[in-house]
Amino acid sequence: MINSKTTKLLLWVVAVPVAAAVLLYRLAEFDPAPLPEHVLSRSPPILPPKRYDRFLESAERVGEGLLVGPEDLAYDAETGFIYTGCSDGWIKRLHIGDPADDKEKVKVENWAFTGGRPLGLTFGPDKQLIVADAYKGLLRVNGEGTTVELLTDEAEGLKFKLTDGVDVGRDGVIYFTDASYKYSIEFDMGDILEGRPHGRLMSFDPSINKTTVLARNLYFANGVALSPDQDFLIFCETVLRRCSKYHIQGEKRGSIETFVDNLPGFPDNIRYDREGRFWIALASVKTVSSDVIARYPILRKTIWMLEKVVRLPNMQSHGGVMAVNLEGEAIELYSEPGMYMVTGGIKIGNQLYIGYLKNTYITRVNLNHLV
Repeated sequence: MINSKTTKLLLWVVAVPVAAAVLLYRLAEFDPAPLPEHVLSRSPPILPPKRYDRFLESAERVGEGLLVGPEDLAYDAETGFIYTGCSDGWIKRLHIGDPADDKEKVKVENWAFTGGRPLGLTFGPDKQLIVADAYKGLLRVNGEGTTVELLTDEAEGLKFKLTDGVDVGRDGVIYFTDASYKYSIEFDMGDILEGRPHGRLMSFDPSINKTTVLARNLYFANGVALSPDQDFLIFCETVLRRCSKYHIQGEKRGSIETFVDNLPGFPDNIRYDREGRFWIALASVKTVSSDVIARYPILRKTIWMLEKVVRLPNMQSHGGVMAVNLEGEAIELYSEPGMYMVTGGIKIGNQLYIGYLKNTYITRVNLNHLV
């Protein structure tokens, strides 16, 4: 039989931690917002007619152990080099050679050091590499990789916090995103959990040294890719699982419309392959747990607080790459349960190269070998 003294002790043991947790919750400055209702009430995500969910069986790991988080990929067709930005601050250069030659090994070298975290990469018309560095801002690297120049790191008096995706027009104008003006890359999950639009789409004109904000209030603005005629560009919003079209020229100039919505996963970088398709990297798939987390701000705040004291299990899976045509229609999806934090996909000939935020290699898949 439990006496009154024991009962009071048990109440204190239970009540004190609960009261402390409630107090800490209320005192926490982190204040998640509800996501737009149309995002929460959408029908099942779109799925393309062609889906490959076991393609890694015929894939290979390129540069394994020599790459630390190869986030985005840029290809120089003239030299056969692939460039990728890594978490150690280096832009690595890989000579991919002939994938059919088993004896020819991929060579990896340190090419240019930004001192930050290079994310999006693309070549300008002058063959200089343009880099969206999460810490440094928008950078330009000369053809030899010996000089790294800061182009811009703020717009309208607001510093970039997480410079992310980038593409360059034939006229030299650079289009890029700042995923969040509030959270740095170490705390990018804070931006996603908060559910507020801190992202921006911008342009930089090197000829007049001018940075222009094209769109504000974006939900984790990510990859950028110009259309083949360069009359519009596509940019991704990771949190909303959508990519939008920004009109650069014509009667709709300056306007934004949805390009592809309700993606099966959370988009990162996007690349045009010069063959009529955009390739969208999907960091991970939409799941029941991600839907629940998105719907309830109180749950997102709880997760944010728990991550301060314990390491939560990884719930991401089924990352991959999806191809869509110029009308935004889904064509093909390459994904597997074991893939996550997929951040880049680029098609070179019949080969698909896939980059990651955390892995130590690039995946190469011969698309002709898939059925």
